[in-house]
Amino acid sequence: MHTYSILFLLLIGFSFSACQQDAGSEFHKNKVIAHRGAWKNAGHPQNSLASLREAIKLGCEGSEFDVWMTADSILVVNHDPDFMGMSIETSTLEQLYEKELPNGERIPTAEEYLKEGIKQKKTKLIFEAKPSELGVERSVLLAEKSVELVKRLDAQDWVDYISFEKAICRKIIELDPMARVAYLNGEKSPQELADKGYYGFDYHISVVKKNPGWITQAHQLSLTVNAWTVNNPEDMNWLLDHNTDFITTDEPEMLLEIVQKRD
Repeated sequence: MHTYSILFLLLIGFSFSACQQDAGSEFHKNKVIAHRGAWKNAGHPQNSLASLREAIKLGCEGSEFDVWMTADSILVVNHDPDFMGMSIETSTLEQLYEKELPNGERIPTAEEYLKEGIKQKKTKLIFEAKPSELGVERSVLLAEKSVELVKRLDAQDWVDYISFEKAICRKIIELDPMARVAYLNGEKSPQELADKGYYGFDYHISVVKKNPGWITQAHQLSLTVNAWTVNNPEDMNWLLDHNTDFITTDEPEMLLEIVQKRD
């Protein structure tokens, strides 16, 4: 066999292998973001590793989780400012480990959560950085530690950031201009967000329905649109009709079924 023929076959094989690899590493594109993981129907605790695994198993495009910082500056995953009656921001991780979730899990650290999530590349990790109740300076420190952690784990491909706190969003964008950051609070127009380097907005369903023109404006500015927390089929279909990019829900199974029926 001629050398050129061998090289040609090798190139074909390499291209096929690369295509297979790329195809196997694409994130889902079904708009479904599981709010605090997929917990409700499966009976898992919210924001647990079990609820993350369930969201991945279901095939959700993303799984949202909430991050606080402990008194000893460890990032942990929990929705409320307290965990099983203990204030997260004034407790150490060791103290928080004295309590357990109903399924026997300890409170997950953000590092544990991210490490679990990046074992696959189908479901993205929607990282909500919670505003500190102890002041803006601590919120900014949480933002710094969040970006540091995501970069250390090489998890940038998986992670989209969201927050209600503008100072957190600004710091994340400053530290990583390529980070995908969406704002949650609802009062900023798409143009205001685009001017500040945001990736998109992630507003309550009532805000989005009150301002449907913002969806078109956002897309014209290359911003993404998400709505939360959408648990009834009427709102799900309204958002799908208006071509929003993502829908955050406590009912990912329902939304996945609706999306599949519309395809």
